[in-house]
Amino acid sequence: MKHLKSTLLASVLMLPLAAPAAFAETPDGVLVVAQNIDDIVAIDPAQAYEFTSGELVTNLYDRLVQYDAVDTTTLAAGLATSWDADADAKTITFTLRDGATFSSGNPLTAEDVVFSFGRVIKLNLTPAFILTQLGWTADNFDDMVTGTGNTVTVKYEGDFSPAFVLNVLASRPASIVDSVLVNEHAVDGDMGNAWLNENAAGSGPFVLDRYAPAQMIRMTANETYFNGAPEIDSVIIRHVAEAATQQLLLEKGDIDLARNLTPDQIASLDNDDIKVETFPQAAVHFLSFNQKTESLTDPAVWEAARYLVNYKGMTDTIIKGQMETHQAFWPKGFPGSYDETPFTYDPEKAKAILEEAGIETPITVSLDVINAPPFTDMAQSLQASFADAGINFEILPGTGAQVITKYRERTHQAMLLYWGPDFMDPHSNAKAFAYNSDNSDDTYAATTTWRNAWAVPDDMNKETMAALSETDAETRLDMYRDLQKKVQETSPIVIMFQAAYQVAMDEDVTGYVNGATSDYVYYRLVEKD
Repeated sequence: MKHLKSTLLASVLMLPLAAPAAFAETPDGVLVVAQNIDDIVAIDPAQAYEFTSGELVTNLYDRLVQYDAVDTTTLAAGLATSWDADADAKTITFTLRDGATFSSGNPLTAEDVVFSFGRVIKLNLTPAFILTQLGWTADNFDDMVTGTGNTVTVKYEGDFSPAFVLNVLASRPASIVDSVLVNEHAVDGDMGNAWLNENAAGSGPFVLDRYAPAQMIRMTANETYFNGAPEIDSVIIRHVAEAATQQLLLEKGDIDLARNLTPDQIASLDNDDIKVETFPQAAVHFLSFNQKTESLTDPAVWEAARYLVNYKGMTDTIIKGQMETHQAFWPKGFPGSYDETPFTYDPEKAKAILEEAGIETPITVSLDVINAPPFTDMAQSLQASFADAGINFEILPGTGAQVITKYRERTHQAMLLYWGPDFMDPHSNAKAFAYNSDNSDDTYAATTTWRNAWAVPDDMNKETMAALSETDAETRLDMYRDLQKKVQETSPIVIMFQAAYQVAMDEDVTGYVNGATSDYVYYRLVEKD
């Protein structure tokens, strides 16, 4: 049976990726997914910071503690089976799982954990800030994280609770890599970074067989996975950017899952062999204005913009079923959310705000957007509604990687994008939307505030850090609600929607898990009847 499946899999891979496949049913034991994956910039856990790369890392690697496919809302044991926290000493001691191995067959040791964390700090790539929050630096790391035998001791600096530290250690850059294998592929001091952006060295439920950027991903089941081998033998993710093509492939039976269908396409599905599952998401969608663009620096422009978004028009049509109006940076449904939505589409009010502030119109602004639904449709809606008040958007579509790279370089004017928390604690988004202590060009920060060159007011910076260290749980959540209200009222970031993710799939597929963020997309429980 394994030989037959391998033969069928080989036939799948010989088919052209850009055109519909020639067969009418995917092979048994192989899950074939159509998805736009061109947002991926890197797949090394020390560098990966895109949505699709997060999904990939989660399926290839493990962490000491993690949110698992069985329950994506509860922090569970991963490569550590137990841990003891000493809040006074700011120390957490982890006991590693007996007999855990990497997919290479190498045993997983305390040295691998220390190497993995230290590698993130020393490479200091985009997601490193998540771990450096713990006070870790290249200079002090050897004193902060130590390991011997089956024990790893983590020290941290900062006034926050052990629960916060555990959430940090459950995040993507805290994934554990096979230090023996990675060191074998290190070149010119890169600690294996180039190799890990084409390969994988994890202990997760799947093994990476092939990654071809903006083409395909192929993973096979890790038969020695500590939680049990995946139910499915392999997963193929085909890059299909066009939603219409995804729908056609699904209806013909050439794929099992379509990940990027539009609301109209979801509504048009009329096939008893296809079902749609909806998964609430933590991602918030926003429009932001780069403060390096002089015409966008007046707070009156920010205020008017909030009345120029046709929230209801979009949620009733182009994003129906996939987003709901939400105007604060922490998603609804999570502790600490602020769910008030005071802004509605009111172009007359927007024009009055601009006129009272002495803003001369028309204003012409370039708007960068990912060239895929629903973003292009949303951009066209914004273009039409903002024109009512004399703000003219010139839409600049690009691949996900192009748009995100431009955003990180602060070379955009206006940006339509979305943001998901790096870990499930409100500080993750507060740091992104309400904190920027150094706005200079040479101090890169992976936040929406820095990327939009917004020098956050000092009192807001202080409140953000005070909320992080607040020991009373409810008081802390109230502080985050207050920060959300302030960002909602006055900032160059207009938060509009919270995502709800719809996935169309063959009726025979069960067990697909799509948690609230891209880090919680799991294939290990998938079965095909």
